[in-house]
Parts: sequence; C-alpha cells; structure tokens
Amino acid sequence: MRLTLPVILSATFMASFDYMVVNVAAPSLQRDLHAGSAALELVIGGYAFTYAAGLVTGGRLGDLFGHRRMFALGMAAFTLASLLCGLAPDAGTLVAARLLQGVTAAAMVPQVLALITASFGADERARAMAWFGVVTGLGAVCGQVLGGLLLQADLLGLGWRTIFLVNVPVGVPAALLATRVLPRAETRARPRLDVPGVLGVSAGLALALVPLVLGREEGWPLWTWLSLAASVPVLGATLWWERRTAAPVVDLALFRTRSFTVGSALNVAFMMSFGSLMLVNTLLLQYGFGLSPVRAGLAFGPLAVATMLASLAGRPLVARHGDRVLTAGCAITGVGVAGIEVVLHAGGGVAALLAPLALLGLGSGLTLPGVIGAALSGVRPERAGAASGLLTTFQQFAAAAGVAALGALFFTLAGRHGLVRAAQDTLLVNLALTLATIPLSFLLPRSRARAVPEAAVPETSVPEAAVPEADVPATSVPETRERRPGTRVLDRRI
Repeated sequence: MRLTLPVILSATFMASFDYMVVNVAAPSLQRDLHAGSAALELVIGGYAFTYAAGLVTGGRLGDLFGHRRMFALGMAAFTLASLLCGLAPDAGTLVAARLLQGVTAAAMVPQVLALITASFGADERARAMAWFGVVTGLGAVCGQVLGGLLLQADLLGLGWRTIFLVNVPVGVPAALLATRVLPRAETRARPRLDVPGVLGVSAGLALALVPLVLGREEGWPLWTWLSLAASVPVLGATLWWERRTAAPVVDLALFRTRSFTVGSALNVAFMMSFGSLMLVNTLLLQYGFGLSPVRAGLAFGPLAVATMLASLAGRPLVARHGDRVLTAGCAITGVGVAGIEVVLHAGGGVAALLAPLALLGLGSGLTLPGVIGAALSGVRPERAGAASGLLTTFQQFAAAAGVAALGALFFTLAGRHGLVRAAQDTLLVNLALTLATIPLSFLLPRSRARAVPEAAVPETSVPEAAVPEADVPATSVPETRERRPGTRVLDRRI
C-alpha cells in the first residue's frame, strides 16, 4: 500500500515535467538538429495538443478496460516514446516522437485521478489529493529547474537528450510496479468504445488546439482562424452524437451534478489565468531581468515550496472549514497577482518578486487539489475515468488558450511599450480571471466534512440523497473489486 500512491503520482510528475522541460532546451535543439521554427514549435507544442486531445478518450478507455491496465500500458508506452525522443537523429523524428509522447501521456494521466477516486477512502483520498497537488506543481517547476541543470551538466555528452532519457529509469519500474501494487476493479460491463465519439472529440480538439499552440509564432495566418472556426461545428456535431449513443466517450450525464459542472468551470477560469501567469513570469525573469533559464527556474523556488506546503495543509483545513478553503485559495492567488503588479509598478527587482510568487504558490496549492476533489465528489467510481479525463482536458485546454491569448497580448504590448509595461497590462487580465473564480467557488455545494477515525470513514463520499437510487441501474455499478490492505473500495450503490 505504501507504494500505491507514489506509483500513481509518478505519471502526474512525468507528464508535467515533460510539458515544461523542452522550453529550456529549445536553443540546444535548434543548434544540434538544425530545427527550423516550425519544427521547434511542433516539438514544444505538439506534445501539448496530442496530450490534451487524447485525454477524454484515455479516461474512457480506463473505464472500459480497467484503470490499472491502462495506467501500466500508458506508462510503458510513455517511457518508450521518451526513449525515442532521446534517440531522435533529426528534427522530423523528434517531432513524431513528441506527438507520440503526448498520446501516451493522455493514456496514463486520466487514470491517476480515477485510481485515487475509486481506491481510497474519504480520509485517505483527501491526503492523496493533497499529494497530487504537490506533485503537479513540482513537476511543472522541476521541468524548468532540473531541465536547466541537466543541460548544464551535459551528462555523458548527451546534451538535450538527457531531458528525455531521464524518464526511462523512472518509467520502467513504475510500469512494472503498477501491475503489482495498484488495485484491480472488475466489472460486468462489456468493453465497448464509441469510435465516432473518439474521432469527433479528437478532431474537434485538435482543430482548436493546433492554432492556439502554433498561431502566435506563425503570425495568426488565415488557416489558424479557419481551423478554430471549424472546431465549433465538429465539436457540436460530436456532442449531438454523444447525447444519442448508448456508451458515449464524453459522458454528458456528469454535468447533471452541480459539483462537477461548477468545478469544471472553476478549473477553466483558474487554469487560463495560471497557465499564462507562468509564461509571463518566465519571460519577464529571462528577458526583462536578464536571468539564465536555470536562475529563472530557481526564482520559482518559493512558488514551488509554497505550493507543496499549501497542498499538504489543505487537507486538514478543508476537513475543518469545508470548501471555503477553495475561496481563500482563489483570493490569495489574486493577492499574489496584484503583488507582482505592485512590484513592477514600483520598479522592484527579482528579490521583490519572490514574495508575490510565493503567494501564487500558496493560492494554487489550496485551490487546485480542492477544486478537483470537489468536482469529483459526486462522481460514481465507474465514471471516474471519464470524469478525470474531462477535467484534465479542461485544464490543458484552458492553459493552452490562456497561454495563446494572453501570450499574444503580452508580445504585442512588449513590442510597443517594453517588457515590464507589457507584463503589467497582461497581469491585469490575469487578475480579472483570478477574481472570477471567487464567485464560482461559492456555487460549489457546501461541504464541511471533518476528519474522522479510519473505522468511521463511510464507504462513499457522495451523500445518499445526491443521486436518487431509482436513477442508477444496479447493473451500472462494478460488481466486485479486489481489496488490498488499507484500500477503501467505493462499491456502494448511490
């Protein structure tokens, strides 16, 4: 049991790490592989849009074929894709391997929240979600810090290849351990995949994500706008189909639960702001203050430490004060954004930015694990994969949209008014998005669950009145689950 959570969260760390690490290696890739700007954009952004486009499908596959099985297969495939990236002889091969890496990440990552939701009792699940928040934040920051250190160390003369090859000694044991330590859930449901839904969701998200990822660097040519416009009818037709098929890949019934609907909206608003905040602050530190990638990454140290501490402290705080802790997290994040604005307006340096960056970490550490837990609190175990895939898709899509929109605003303003003024104006938009999450947090169903002894933990975290029993067919609930010591199984009909 002690290995269960570390194995699960290894996927979260690796996916976050690889999302960020390529940014610091871009100059080396361009020099060693003679990569043009288009290839470089695909190496950096290709992972993002195949990852985000495949998350819903990955979550549904976990529901159909088992979360443990999909986690182990996804981890093994991700490790292989990382090895191919590290061995790539040219830019074209690296682009293809990065696209594959994104697809394989989409297979393993939705299983993380699904396994946590379906495998841990209420008290243990809160602790697991706290560590999920820690690992998510650390993975992104370590992508910049460790990536810079690995490039500087130049182990065995491998240069940029080490940022991909480092996944191999982590991924191989994680995949092997997953088959032994993760809980197995058996269900009588016949595996069936909604192929038209998979194709529609993947195509619609790709049509939206590709221009968002590549549009700014390309100067927003006509094809980017046509692609964005085409995504709307494709996604609309897919949702029309999903409402009429028996086993949809996008389970629209999830949105009948207020906690999931409001939690998803809060996720989108917060991640649009937070994703672009990381970009703006990184560019400000490197180009505005002249820091190297490694030193810029280290400047995010207070943010990483605050995220870790807040994520761990969030569990007992939520147990005592309920979901109002999320409201406090959103407000603290807003104070951090306003603090950066004040420092820049006063002409402060890097040292003065450390305190508001720490507030950003404190706010995000209180907000993200809590809002994900709140959104999934009303989800039945057999829908955990689909719900996790949708939530993670919303996060990735919102982050990509925030980076694209506010990144474009930042670079446009930088050309006219300079980097510091551009950061100030962009941060005002970030502040507005962050403040919008506060009223959304009040719409979440009030929760004041308190920590209780392990023996008193109920079998399910969903109140019995939340879903009328008549609305849930008995056959839709997994019949049996393999119990392991210390594991709580959520098999009660709700």
